[in-house]
Amino acid sequence: MSAARRAGRIAMVRETLAITAYETGDYALALRELRTYRRISGKDDQLPLMVDSERGVGRPERALELGRSVDRATLDVPVRVALAIAMSGARLDLGQTEDALTELQIPQLDPKRAFSYSPALFNAYAETLDVLGRSDEASVWHDRATIAAEALEQSAADDEGETMVVVEEFFDIDDAPDADADADADADADADADA
Repeated sequence: MSAARRAGRIAMVRETLAITAYETGDYALALRELRTYRRISGKDDQLPLMVDSERGVGRPERALELGRSVDRATLDVPVRVALAIAMSGARLDLGQTEDALTELQIPQLDPKRAFSYSPALFNAYAETLDVLGRSDEASVWHDRATIAAEALEQSAADDEGETMVVVEEFFDIDDAPDADADADADADADADADA
């Protein structure tokens, strides 16, 4: 709050305050700060958090409206996935369970591939299936979320310490023999003979 008072026009300060407020459950403050961040930065990268904050203050209809206000194709894939999860949650808040499942049926819901967003997406899908009473399918998706999380952890562990630095050095090599170099070589040979 102090940083926001001192540097209120810096987008990153407002974003940090918004995320902190969201994490502590102060959704009204988070929403206010996220709107300010969006206005200052012109970015939609925190749209999923805005949608979820609207849910947090008890306005799932406005959350859905806000989520539909942006063309999803313009968003980065991780933001698109987070938005699908938030929109699904808003649908669940309204009792629209089938629509909640549909929100999550996006191309990134691919059990054969694991990305940073996959565990959260798979878990959200599993929880929605649970709400629909499809517990066998839900169990499969919970397992897929666990497998994806483990694969990502293993991949991160494998990549650790495998940074390679390539250094290129260029030398000028003259084709013609240098008279001074020959004289130096002869002097070195004489010194070696004396030793």
